[in-house]
Amino acid sequence: MTAFTGKVVLITGGASGIGAEVARRLRARGAHLVLVDLDMSRLRELAKELGGDEHVVAVSADVRDLAAMEAAVAQAIEKFGGIDIVLANAGIASYGSILEVDPAAFRQVVEVNLVGCFHTVRAALPAVIERRGYVLIVASLAAYVVMPTMAAYNASKAGVEHFANALRLEVAHFGVDVGSAHMSWIDTPLVRESFADLPATTRALAAVPSPFRKTTSVQECGARFERGIERRARRINVPAWVGVLRWLRPLLQTPFAERESSKTTSAWLPEIDAEVAGLGRSLSARTQALGKD
Repeated sequence: MTAFTGKVVLITGGASGIGAEVARRLRARGAHLVLVDLDMSRLRELAKELGGDEHVVAVSADVRDLAAMEAAVAQAIEKFGGIDIVLANAGIASYGSILEVDPAAFRQVVEVNLVGCFHTVRAALPAVIERRGYVLIVASLAAYVVMPTMAAYNASKAGVEHFANALRLEVAHFGVDVGSAHMSWIDTPLVRESFADLPATTRALAAVPSPFRKTTSVQECGARFERGIERRARRINVPAWVGVLRWLRPLLQTPFAERESSKTTSAWLPEIDAEVAGLGRSLSARTQALGKD
C-alpha cells in the first residue's frame, strides 16, 4: 500500500512531458489515471504502457472546451467512481514580442493555460470536494519573473497562480487542498521546440547567471511533483531555488532592475523577432498542428 494506492488522478496534458512523467510515477504507486490530451497517438501508447483500460482512461479533449472536460470527468467517475487528485498541467507558449506575436497565438496561449485551467477545475471540483482531495495547478517561474517575448505565457501563468490562490481560499472549508507548481526550464517538448525554433533564445539566456539557465530533467521534475502531491503542498518549486524568486519579485520589478534588464533585452529581442518572422508562425509546429485538430 502507498499514499496513492486506489487514488484516482486526472492529469491534463498527460501525453508527454511533465504530465506523462507524473502519470508513470503515480501509476507505479497504485493510482488509477485519467489522462487528457489532444495528442491521442501518444496518449494511447502511454495508456498501454501503464496497464491499459483496467487502470487508465485516455481521453481526447481540448481544455478550452468546458463540455469536453465535463465529459472527461464523467468518464472518470463512471470508470473509477470519483476523483481524488487533479493535475491541471496542459500548457503552451507562443513566440515573439508583443509587436511580432500572432494575435491568434497570443489568445490561444491564454485560453489553454488560464481558461483551460478553469475548465479543468470547474469540471472536476465537485468530485474532488466529495473526496476531500487535492488540486495542483501548474504555473511557472514566469509567474514570479517575466521574460520578454513571452508576454502571453507570463500573463497566463501569473493568472494561474492567482487562480490557485483564490481556489485555495474557496475550498479550504471542504477539506480540499490546492497547490501551484513553479518550474524553470524543464526538458519537455515545449522547451526543446522553443530552443530549436529560436536559436537566439540560447544567446539571450547567456546573459543570465548559469544556475538560472540550466535545464532540469523531466525525471527530476516528476519526482518533485510526486513528493509535493503526496504531501498536498501549497507550492512546488523546481528546482528549489525558484522559490527564492517569489520573495525577490518586488525587487526584480523596481525601476532599477527593469532598466538593467532592458539593456540586454534591446540587444537580443530583435534577433528573436526576426527568427519568428522567418518561421512564419508564433507557435511550435506540433502545438499548431494539435490546435487545428
